[in-house]
Amino acid sequence: FGAGIAPLELPIGDEQEFRGIADLLTDTAITYEGGRASIGEIPDEMEDLEHQIHENLVEGIVVGDDDLMERYLDGAVPTVEELEATLAKGVTAAQVFPVLCGSAARNIGVDRLAQFLCHIAPSPVDAPPVFVEAGDTLQEIDCDPSGQPLAYVWKTLADPYVGRISIFKVLSGTIRPDTVLTNPRTHADERLHHLFTLRGKEQEQVSEVTAGDIGAVAKLGDTATGDTLAPKGTPVRLPEVPGPEPLLSIAIHPRSKGDEDKLMTALHRLQDEDPALVVRRDDETHQTLLGGMGETHLAIVIERLHSKFGVDVDAEDVRIAYRETITRKAEAEGKYKKQTGGHGQFGVASIILEPLERGRGFNFEDKVVGGAIPRQFIPAVEKGILEAMARGGVHGYPIVDVKVTLVDGKFHAVDSSEMSFKMAGALALHEAMAHADPVILEPVSLVVVTVPLDHQGDVMGDLNARRGRVQGTDTADNGDQVIAAIVPTAELLRYAVDLRSITGGRGRFTAHHDHYDLLPQHLYAKLPPKPE
Repeated sequence: FGAGIAPLELPIGDEQEFRGIADLLTDTAITYEGGRASIGEIPDEMEDLEHQIHENLVEGIVVGDDDLMERYLDGAVPTVEELEATLAKGVTAAQVFPVLCGSAARNIGVDRLAQFLCHIAPSPVDAPPVFVEAGDTLQEIDCDPSGQPLAYVWKTLADPYVGRISIFKVLSGTIRPDTVLTNPRTHADERLHHLFTLRGKEQEQVSEVTAGDIGAVAKLGDTATGDTLAPKGTPVRLPEVPGPEPLLSIAIHPRSKGDEDKLMTALHRLQDEDPALVVRRDDETHQTLLGGMGETHLAIVIERLHSKFGVDVDAEDVRIAYRETITRKAEAEGKYKKQTGGHGQFGVASIILEPLERGRGFNFEDKVVGGAIPRQFIPAVEKGILEAMARGGVHGYPIVDVKVTLVDGKFHAVDSSEMSFKMAGALALHEAMAHADPVILEPVSLVVVTVPLDHQGDVMGDLNARRGRVQGTDTADNGDQVIAAIVPTAELLRYAVDLRSITGGRGRFTAHHDHYDLLPQHLYAKLPPKPE
């Protein structure tokens, strides 16, 4: 795990067989059935591993106490109480970082986490002071009930009946009902009307929340998770904690079309309480996308849409935002003529279509001479071309990286208009595209994968199988291998799940859009139908 990291437990059973925890401090096994814990002996097949990690753990803890370390080196065996006391000192000093295991979904280890927080984690009074941003400087804040009131909103709950519930920790001072504090991020004043604490689903009214305690309040109008609440005129705030990048995305749609507005309202409420949930509407693919930390995270979001907001949704594959470009120069004429009685519509535009370097977007050049097209209609031609590019080319995808040169045209003194030349421009583009050898571009992501050394070969082989190109490797301080690769985005839709399978959950990655590149032609037939 690295220096300072202290694993206190080992899982008993892998993945679906996970059923309990080996306590490395007490050398006992805690197994769970129906959420109930039973204490027993370490399974025979885990004894050697447990003994080895137990010894490493004890050695890592005793270095925090000179007397205990000296006795340990003389052959004495520290008691569990001595180890816990020394561990607590190391945690308080931020020198030891304990690791526990469990499953909230199966209610395994949750009780032990609560016990650990009560017995080992430091009291807020004993913990190091908190530093807040005060302009360009950092200011030290002590956990003092008599100090100025300062609170940090660390979680938001979306209650379908009460609305938004903000859960906050008081860093300093004492907060009482109807206290008015300011949110330095939004500069909005917030009155904390009725204060309460949460005991499961129950709300217990309280008369005050003092430094170090956690409280809750409903219906703060302009405050979200991660905000600081401070006295008016005291613009201090805790440093922003960036949310994690989503590792897995899915597309969802309401099972009932009548629930579309209800779905977006529910998603925004869930997003308020879960900073790791990313919700966005892709206007190009017409999909609502959910981004999260994995399959379990997104499955819980879908379940909560049903249980809390009564919205049932279905998941579908995420559509990839492909693009279209050309590989050679082409010339074409677009002619729009329409006669409906009275004034008609007439416009002719002749263009040259050329490819641009990847990523250059679009360039329009006017080379019309002799008044073939009146100057006031030139922007209409360009607008018609841009709109046609957005609608899609021969393959149906938006067109990029092309240059259009308007070279000639014709007009009618009575029947020509902006509309007629806009249509002429669009027709000219479509005609030119058909003769310019159009190709499809796919989005490509820069992926950085961090894995233990013994999984490097498997991961690099898998990246190659995804049409990826490894750009380089490096070694992290803890010996893990850091692999940078360029991989088509379409090959990464379930990479979080696959990487976990390849590495046994020991790998992690980040992915960001990098550029567009040619899609191999043998894959054209495998593209899903483009939605209307």
